[in-house]
Amino acid sequence: MAWQGVGGKHRHGQGPGHVMQVDEENPEDSPSMKDRQRRRRAASFDVLPLYKEFEGIKRKVYRGQRQRIAMLFLVTVFLIVSLRYCLRSGHGVPASEASKTGKRKESNLNKLDMPTRMVAGVRQACLKLLPENELEQLQLPSASNSVVKNLRYVSGGLSFAGDQTPSERLASFQVQDTMQVHCGWCAGNGFDIDPIDTAFMEACRVVVITCTFGGGDNLYQPIGFVNATASKVCYVAFWDDVTKQTQEEAGNRLGPDRKIGLWRVVLVRNLPFADQRKNGKIPKMLGHRLFPNAQFSIWTDSKSQFRRDPLGVLEALLWKPKAEFAISAHGARSCVYKEAVAIVQKHKALPEEVDIQLEAYRSEGMPKDLRIDGHKALAEASVIVREHTPATNLFMCVWFNEVMRFTARDQLSFPYVLHRLPIFHLNMFPVCTRKALVNSMGHARKAAPLVVDG
Repeated sequence: MAWQGVGGKHRHGQGPGHVMQVDEENPEDSPSMKDRQRRRRAASFDVLPLYKEFEGIKRKVYRGQRQRIAMLFLVTVFLIVSLRYCLRSGHGVPASEASKTGKRKESNLNKLDMPTRMVAGVRQACLKLLPENELEQLQLPSASNSVVKNLRYVSGGLSFAGDQTPSERLASFQVQDTMQVHCGWCAGNGFDIDPIDTAFMEACRVVVITCTFGGGDNLYQPIGFVNATASKVCYVAFWDDVTKQTQEEAGNRLGPDRKIGLWRVVLVRNLPFADQRKNGKIPKMLGHRLFPNAQFSIWTDSKSQFRRDPLGVLEALLWKPKAEFAISAHGARSCVYKEAVAIVQKHKALPEEVDIQLEAYRSEGMPKDLRIDGHKALAEASVIVREHTPATNLFMCVWFNEVMRFTARDQLSFPYVLHRLPIFHLNMFPVCTRKALVNSMGHARKAAPLVVDG
């Protein structure tokens, strides 16, 4: 009996002898697999929103990081600018750091150690002083010869410095036996001193000078002197009323003899310049006018403590080497043009005023690396030891006029004046000698600016 398909007919019209082939079932078409695929597609639709949300979060994080980096950069720039402003204005030093600095400075007070240096393989003292018994016997030598015999000072004008003209400036470099030069007090007033103090100053033959205007520094007592020479030397400190008040508030009051320790304090009124730095140049450079009968003077900055016997210093730096003028060499540089760059970088003078000064010196033949007797001419003028001769007095007057004409940074004008007026024997002593002369204390506080009426 032939096999029939459904309905009694041969399937696909094939004969009864045909063997029907049946395809194997595809696993993917099975109900379980289709159900699994449906669940997988459903799961992928569920994950897609989460993925998109994750990508959005990631973009927000990256955007936030960029914003934070930009904000951090702006804050850093702000802090740097603020710090530079604070340093320029004299503020912004942390109290803890200021305290540490103050302690380091105070540790220098009253030190009498003698620094040494190597010379030709031999260690030597930086300042060779006579033994104490010989210091006690020292007498002032006779005056040195001077290429300038008679020096007169210009009077008249509306200002203290005298408004020197360019032709008068050039004439001050033409050395003659008799010369007339601007040298302060041209207007007849300014830097007024009590007659009692003037009389005291006129009696001084050897004087150690310092000054503080605006209350910027303390007054440090000299040390290291021989008692027998103390009566031969005047110690004079010039103050203004602001400094006097500042020191009195700190407990330092003048005695009936107008002294604090060894220092005779001379109060100055009617300071001629609004710039306190220029007021300070008057006792620094014009000591021969303040002490008309003095034969020798030693200038020391108020931020230092003088720590040697004055007559011993004169013997070591002037008399023995037969010099009329002694000043410390600059410790860091020898080129005045590089010094000008450093001054501008430290914000100690305006770039435009330094440019004017250096361009004038360059046009007048100022060498870049000036040397005198083989030594560099750039000086660190915190200590000046000199004999008061017409030649050195002329030099100081001309140096003062350059400071009045240009910047108050006197180390810029010193090499130029020395280049134009090589009229005395100069002793440019090394830095270690300066360290042997004084204990460096640093400025105690920022000096108050001068308040000008009107």
